Order: sequence, then C-alpha cells, then structure tokens
Amino acid sequence: MPERRPLLSSRLEGLGTTIFAAMSALAEATGSINLGQGFPDYEGPAEVLEAARRAIAQGHNQYPPGRGIPELRRAVADHQRRYYGIELDPASQVLVTAGATEAIAATVLALCEPGDEVVLFEPYYDAYPALTAMAGATHRAVALRAPDWSFDPDELRRAITERSRLLVVNTPHNPTGKVFSRAELQVVAALCVEHDLIAVTDEVYEHLVFDGEHLALSSLPGMAERTVTISSAGKTFSVTGWKIGWACASPALINAVQTAKQFLTYASGTPLQHAVAAGLALPDERIAALRDDLRIRRDLFCDGLRELGHEVAPPASGYFVVTDIGALGEHDAAAFCEALPGRCGVVGIPTEVFYDHKELARDLVRWAYCKSTATLEEALARLAKLG
Repeated sequence: MPERRPLLSSRLEGLGTTIFAAMSALAEATGSINLGQGFPDYEGPAEVLEAARRAIAQGHNQYPPGRGIPELRRAVADHQRRYYGIELDPASQVLVTAGATEAIAATVLALCEPGDEVVLFEPYYDAYPALTAMAGATHRAVALRAPDWSFDPDELRRAITERSRLLVVNTPHNPTGKVFSRAELQVVAALCVEHDLIAVTDEVYEHLVFDGEHLALSSLPGMAERTVTISSAGKTFSVTGWKIGWACASPALINAVQTAKQFLTYASGTPLQHAVAAGLALPDERIAALRDDLRIRRDLFCDGLRELGHEVAPPASGYFVVTDIGALGEHDAAAFCEALPGRCGVVGIPTEVFYDHKELARDLVRWAYCKSTATLEEALARLAKLG
C-alpha cells in the first residue's frame, strides 16, 4: 500500500494551539479571572458600535464582494496613506479578511509550498507555526531575548536558508509588547532583499503603541513589492469578536492571497465592514484616546505586579505583559499557571508555549491587561494572596 501522508492533527502536535481554550475553560470552571486570552471586558468606541447597528438597519446584511466592500478597502488605503505615507490602489492592493489570522493563513497557504521554510521570531503568536505546518512548510525560530527583546542579526541571517520563502515580523509584538526599531527593520529589509524573501508583517497593535513609534516595514526601500502587510480592527477598537482584518500588498501578491482566502471564508461580516470603515475614519485624537486609555490599564497592572514581586519590564505596546516569576521563588511557569486558578483564582499563560526553545521562557508568564480597571484591581488583590 502507498505510504499515507500524516494526518494534519499529527503535523500540528506540540504547537501549543489548545492552550487558550484549555485555560479559558479552566477559568470558567473555577470562577477565575481570565488574564490568559487577549480580549477586553469593556466595550469599544460608541461611534463604531453605532455604525454597525446603522449598517444592519440599512440592510447591509448579505454577502459582500470577495475582496471586501469598496468603502472599507478605500478606508484601509486612506489609513495607510494617512499614517505611513503609503499609496495603495484599494481595488487591487487591499483584501478584507476574517480577521488578521485568516489573512496570515491565506498568505502562508498561497505563498508556501511543501518543503519551504518560514522564518519566525520567538516568542511568536501561536498561529504562525500551526499555519506554516498546514501549508506543508516548516519554520525556523529566531529568539527575541529579554529584557529588551532584541534579536541577534547574525542569528537571523543564519536562520535563512535556500529553502526560506517567508519572513514573518510581528510588530508591535505579541506577547512581549516590543516595537521593532527602524534599525531592526532595516536589518530585516536588507536580508529580505538579499535572499529574495517575502515579508509578512502582522501589525494588529499598530495603534496601541505607548512608547516608541510603529514603522511599516513595507515603507522601507525595496520592501513595497515584497511585503504583505496585515492588520485588523479587533484590537484597535476592542471588538475582537468582529473578526474584520485586511491584507495590503502588490496586486500580484494580493491576487495570490485572495486565491487561497476565497476557499477559507470567501467573505465575512458585511455590516461590520461598514462599521470598521467608519472606525478607520475617526480623527487622530480619538484613536489616540483609545491608546491612552489602555496605557492607564497597563500602568496600573504592571505597577501592581511589580509591588507583588514580579520582575516587570512594561511593554511598549499591545494587550500583554510578560513577567519573570523567578523572584517569587517560582521556576516552572507552566506548573505555576496550571496551579494558579486553584491557588488564587487568576489565569495566566506560560510564555513557553510561544517558543521552540522553551528553556528561554521557563520563568516567564504572559498576562492580559486589556481589562476594566475593576477587573485588574481584583486580579491583583487575588494574586497578592499567593504565599
């Protein structure tokens, strides 16, 4: 009999893809505060929510065009020009997706063949290695090292081989909150050009930068034609359940990504697309206010963790903070997080699930602070009971 190809489930084993479901189920079962998954427990901006209601009332409830409604594609193109000086044709260079994760999936499936390699920075968003495996490709991980989460350019160079096809850059970064500097992105860009790689940038936290400045890799010399830029509305507008994202790239790359995307969801959320178009048109100061509100939550939670003995480097962006629990006398983050709901009624995530080289993260825990101040204060009060 011919040799059977391994089941997809076998190819995905060991990638940690079930940690969030497991920890959320544990939180529900124990009545714990869930600081494991990155979803807010408060509503997004009223203007955006009202735009969704209005779109439903106006009858925008059927399939949208496969590339997304024209209003949202124009809004994304306007957004890229407004914030980064990037000129895009909304008809041929913007694709609306069911969240950023689908955009990443469609990109990897469209651009990778079995045997190709994808270069990732670790810790990584857990979908990256899983989606790479689904495409029949393999990944190579380059470490971001605490406390500043910098990478070694020589290590990145060594990770690139003749089989490398994509280089994934997540900035602002999940889970560390790192914002890649211009110098770091220039290193990435130079290597992409030198080795003829396609860069895939995950920029979903682009409007939630507290320290530093987010730069679009595609704006650097030589990168416009070889970058697929991905973002979404969920994090910016605190509507993670809407799953409205987008990819921006050259017409050739967008055509390739849409070829895969059309067999995933085809299209999604017509009224929500109208609402996101309205959200992207909000004034700069309104977008900045959303960031500043989250900064207050970051500072409250990070200060509280530091007072409780955690080693904390405040994240420069995003929804999460990674802390070192070694100072608490804890040296097994996975065991710590597994026991935590029973010990004090709080859920966190052991950061090692986002690594290939798990020894780099034995003492590290990721916490979500995209919660109401009341939730964060209660979580800190519970964590204070650890003895």
